[in-house]
Amino acid sequence: MSEEFKQRLKDYADGKLTDEEKNEIEREMEKLEEYQTYVNEMMDSERSSDVRPPHAADDQTGLSPKREKRIVRRGKWRARISNTMTVISAFLAILVISSIITALFYGVGDPSRNDKYRDAIASAISISKPNIDVRLNSQVRTFFRQEVYGDMDKQVGSERVTIGEYTVNFLFGLPTVDVNWNNGSSGSSQIFYRPNSQPETSSANPEKARKEQSKEQPDSSSAKSGDWARLEKLPEGTVAEAYVSFNRFFTTDELLKQFENRNMEAVWFAVDTGPDERFGGGDDVISNPVGFPSYPVWHHDDLTITSYKEEKRGWFGKIVSSGGHYPSIETYGDGELRNEHFIKSLRLLQEYDLIANGVAPFVDVDASLAYVEQNGVRLYGAVITGPVKELLTLREVSWVRDLRVGEVRLWNWTE
Repeated sequence: MSEEFKQRLKDYADGKLTDEEKNEIEREMEKLEEYQTYVNEMMDSERSSDVRPPHAADDQTGLSPKREKRIVRRGKWRARISNTMTVISAFLAILVISSIITALFYGVGDPSRNDKYRDAIASAISISKPNIDVRLNSQVRTFFRQEVYGDMDKQVGSERVTIGEYTVNFLFGLPTVDVNWNNGSSGSSQIFYRPNSQPETSSANPEKARKEQSKEQPDSSSAKSGDWARLEKLPEGTVAEAYVSFNRFFTTDELLKQFENRNMEAVWFAVDTGPDERFGGGDDVISNPVGFPSYPVWHHDDLTITSYKEEKRGWFGKIVSSGGHYPSIETYGDGELRNEHFIKSLRLLQEYDLIANGVAPFVDVDASLAYVEQNGVRLYGAVITGPVKELLTLREVSWVRDLRVGEVRLWNWTE
């Protein structure tokens, strides 16, 4: 080894060389290492036993410990970076593929699964949660998930108040329900009482039914139960929501006519679906009523399309602009149309039983539909809202059996 090369090695170890000189001497050392490896292999093949190379050879061709550490460390980092890039690439590929499959799964079709799921959720809420409406929005997530969400609103007086948030998360069509109530409210006032009158005498002749009812129980305020005392203590300048039970059954048209000349509004009707055998049956106290809102929550196929425009966006996306109208409905009429829509909602929930079980777990959809189809739509209660002093007048009405106070707000009523 020449003195010049030795000096360059010493300068390399001391860090005195430029980057270009360092690279040059590293290439020289790599060549020496390859020569040494080849010589060792040749000598091993000729010797009958292993003979350690002279120490001088190590001095001439071996790497310094610092250099060895740098080479090993560089190799480890290259392996780590390579593995990380492989994992990231695989994750991005799975993300893109799953996003495409998810968009196709929930968005393809007319109506799409997204529209059908939202329709089923809205129907389940409308029949199982008195006076609760959720304006649903939906968002497709990654990894085969979709979120349907919205604020839960109640009508109290003339205004709608938000009482919580409602979310349904789907994983390839399997729903999970999450409800967050505001101020700890959970609809605990939604208690109704089912009357004992028989179908054939309940509503065919209201005047006759009223006379027969008066023979069975006294028609006085002392016979009434419920939250009348609480209602009396509320200030006059307030409006309230009340869960009112009747002592007989009404048809939808008959009940609507009862409120035509009253300064209050019936916003939800409780429908007789027979005793619930799952909870013992025969009990006239109903804490999980089935019914429908006064103004129907229309289904997607109830819309009459009058204009339609579709614009493609991307590979699978599109923007649809359409216009149309839902059936018109009289404020105090069209009972048959309301009844048909209610039965249609039950049939829809039969089709989407997973959504029905998640959103309305205490409703036996099959049994309720069979009972209504056999006995007709008979109403035994309603959610009514209006000024407190007007609600108090129901205490003197012969067909009112019970009243429970729900939400209360300051005056917002429009006469």
